[in-house]
Formats: sequence, structure tokens, C-alpha cells
Amino acid sequence: MSVPEEVRRVPRPRNTVVLDTGSKGPTRYAVRARAKSVYIKGHNPQPRNGKTVGHIINMKFVPVAQSNHLSTEPQLLSYGSSALVHSESEDLLQDLLSIYRPEDAYRIMAIASIKVLHSNVTHNRLRQQYDRTFIRRYYPGVALSLNTVGHFFEALGQDLDKRQSFYKRRIDRVCAEHHIAIDGTLRQDTGTVNNLSAYSRKARVKGCRDLSILYAYNIETMEPVCAEVFAGNIIDAKAYHSFIETNKIDKGLLIADKGFPVKEIEEDLKKHPELHFLSPLKRNDKRIVNNCMLDFDGVVTGIDKRVLCKKKKLSNGRFLYSFKDLSRTYAEENTFIDKARTTKYEKDEKDEYDKKLPGFGTIVFESDQGMKPEVVWRSYDDRWLLELVFDRYKNDLGLSATHVQNAFSVWGEEFVNFIAATLTCRILRRAEKAKLLDKMTFGEMLEDLEQSWRPVKDAEINAIPDSTDGKWVNTTIGTMEMLSALGLVKSPDKPEHKKPGRPRKQKLEFVGPKRPRGRPRKVTPAASSAATPA
Repeated sequence: MSVPEEVRRVPRPRNTVVLDTGSKGPTRYAVRARAKSVYIKGHNPQPRNGKTVGHIINMKFVPVAQSNHLSTEPQLLSYGSSALVHSESEDLLQDLLSIYRPEDAYRIMAIASIKVLHSNVTHNRLRQQYDRTFIRRYYPGVALSLNTVGHFFEALGQDLDKRQSFYKRRIDRVCAEHHIAIDGTLRQDTGTVNNLSAYSRKARVKGCRDLSILYAYNIETMEPVCAEVFAGNIIDAKAYHSFIETNKIDKGLLIADKGFPVKEIEEDLKKHPELHFLSPLKRNDKRIVNNCMLDFDGVVTGIDKRVLCKKKKLSNGRFLYSFKDLSRTYAEENTFIDKARTTKYEKDEKDEYDKKLPGFGTIVFESDQGMKPEVVWRSYDDRWLLELVFDRYKNDLGLSATHVQNAFSVWGEEFVNFIAATLTCRILRRAEKAKLLDKMTFGEMLEDLEQSWRPVKDAEINAIPDSTDGKWVNTTIGTMEMLSALGLVKSPDKPEHKKPGRPRKQKLEFVGPKRPRGRPRKVTPAASSAATPA
């Protein structure tokens, strides 16, 4: 197309030509530099056009500047919540790097971090969350398209050896004096293909299929050390042996609920002399009455609760430990009476009350290990914190349901979920230590921290930024205080508090003989003359 004459006359750099690109936008008339001429045999030299150096826009020459192009990379990223997760992940990343390829280890950590930050995140939104947070700086170059993530979970689930190697490293770090608790949770499974999905007893009521997931937790550190997925119709008791053998749990104290299959793991206990168990008995167990375990002879010391206790060694070498929590006794008795008030209180109910009264607030344990009653009580009492972890795991992480299809994909995603659960446990302890969860929920804390943004340019990954460096964007004072409480920023020292008012004058110290106290005694003239000798 021919270029109008008035466009050609617009002043522009020498050795350039104006071309009509046919575009209807502002860059229709392109100004291109003349390149070297092309010599064709038998013809005159033919000019050759080079790169575009500008455009004629509104009858003016506008040069092309690379700086005018929109950046394809974000220059600001959400910092606070990503930095919190990253600060608790160094050892996990190192363990993964020792087993997996660097690109696979980075992908595992990136997905797990996003799962911690954003509950119920779907696979097709992983990339979006990755691109807007500092996670992309901590784990650069991670591909997170929907197909890539699906194939990755499947490949991750197929390699059992690598997952077991990772769990083995974590189990080996458990101290000999620490206690391991094994507990399970059901996960709703909406997949339609995998052969792990089955109807559990609870699922039949809910009308959906479940997966059964066993977790081993370190009681002292309150974080998981390994996990395994089983079909939802497999009772947890039948999976203990497989779980112990697969993950090579050969030391510690197994603390479980009333469904703990002691008989089924006796061979495991014989095989591993450093592996012991602590299991509660049902209240109707005959061993409680036969050994007079409700005739308490001691008190648990060093705790806030009022708890009676008793310890007895049995003829088979095992031990029974019984406890009576007085506060729980009062609560259970009130519950029974409140229930009786709704119906006519008859003689059979009175008999039932008399029968149950001695057992209110009591719990009896069996163990193959001789311990102080205080150790037994604390070990099991701390285990109830696991219920809080599972609750956080389901509600805060949004991992109560799985949407992948085949069994390999389920195993792969649950391995990533394990990493996410471990990070969540660590963040919970850190937030509770900073007393942040007294004012807000776990999810609210992460949401507020996510509102702190920093420029990507010149950002030091492993350095703690200064709260006064002037690079914070959209960060409120409250959020900055949270970052400071969590140790994610360096805050300036607060000036020494000065008392209001004028400073007190220093009292001058008198040097010399002290003046006698009181007024000097007056001497009368008569007394003076009487004292004079004649």
C-alpha cells in the first residue's frame, strides 16, 4: 500500500523508509532503517530494509524504545506468607535434593508451599498462585501447567523407593527418647478410576468413597515423620503392620487409640527391641477390675490438672497404668445426669449410674515399657494435639478431598500433601510462640501476611529484609508487626522510653563536717555570769 505524501514528509532519521504495514492501529506506518544493498547480476543494486526504528504516529516520528515494552515478568511479588513457609523448609528441600532431581525437588516444594498458603487450590490454579508470590523466586523455573502437574503426580506416585528413602531420612532423625504416635484420617475421594477408593463405614453414611491415610507423628516436635495411603475400606488396625514394615519404624513409643492392634504387631515388637507401645484399654476390660486399677495410690505431679494414678506390673512382664482426671470425672458425671433428666429417672438408671460412677474420668493403659506415671500421662495427653493438627490439615489446607484419578496419582499427591502438612505444623508452632493465633485464625494470619509486597529486582533470597528499607508496597503497620514477631524482617531498635516531665536535678553531695541536728541552745547572761569564778 502506498504511503500518503504528508506521512512521508514527516521528519525522521536519515537512511530510513516509511512502510504501510496495513495495521489499523497507531503503528500502521513503520519507519525502517536502510540495510546493505543487494547486488543482482545484470541489475542495479537493490536496497534492503532493516529493523524498525520507529513509527509515524499523529504526524510525528516516535522512536521504538525497548523500555517502552510491557514487562513479561512481574516486578512486584507477594512476600510475607511465602517467606514464612520458605523459612521452615530448608531441611525438607535438602532431603528432597538428596533423593530427587533438582527440578523435581523444586516442583514438590513449590506445590506444597502453595497448598499451605491457599486452601482448596485446584491444579489449574497452581500456576497463577506461583506467579504472584515469592515462591517463584525461591523455586525458579517450575512448570505448573495442568497437564504437567497431572503427569508429575503420577510419576511421583510410581517411584515408591524414593518416597521411602525420604521417609527413612526423617525417621532416622527421631531421637531415641522421643515418642511416635500413629493415627489415621479419612480423605474423601472423588476420583472415579483409582483402585484405592472404597467405601468405609463412615463413607456409607455419607454416600461417598474414602481413602484411609495413616500418619506417624513425632510427639515432641509435633510434626509428621511419614505417611501411607490405604483403601478406605481397610480398617486402620489391619494396616499397622504394613505401615511399620514399609516405613521401617524400629524405635520409639507407639501411642495409639483403643483400636491399636497390639496382638497383630507382637512380631514387630519382638523384631525391634527399641520399639514399644502404649495403648488404652476399653473401660469394660476385665484386667482393670482384676488388677484393682481403680484403687488409685498416687498423684501425677508437674501438671496443671488434678490427676490420680496407679502403676502395676503384670505377670507377663507388661505394665498397666491407670489415671483419673478429676475435672473430666465431674464433666462425665454431669453429662450422665443431664441425659437422665430428659427421661424418667428409674431404678435401672440408678443402677447404671452406680456401676459407671467409679469409671468416670478414668483411663487405663497397657504397655510393654516400665515408665513413670507422669511420663505416660504426658505422652498420651500430648497426643490429643494430633486431633488439632488433623483438623488444621483438613480445614486450613483444604486437603480433605482428593480429585486425582489413578492410584499412582493419589500416592504422588499425598506425598506432596505430607510436605504441606509438615510445613503447616511448623508454622503453627511458630505462630503460637509469637502469640499471633490468640487474635486471629491460621488462615487469617496467612491472608494478612500475603498483603505485603516487595520488588523482585535485587531481592536477596536468603537475606532478611529491613522493615525500613523503603521497598515495602501495600504493607500496613499491623502486617509489619506480624512480620517482625515472626522474625521475617529486621526492625530498628526502639528508642529508650523517657519519663514525661522535666528531668530531676541531681542532689549535690555535701563534703565536710556534718551540722548538728536541731536549733542551738541559747545561753542566758545570768547563767554566764554565775559560771564565772569570783
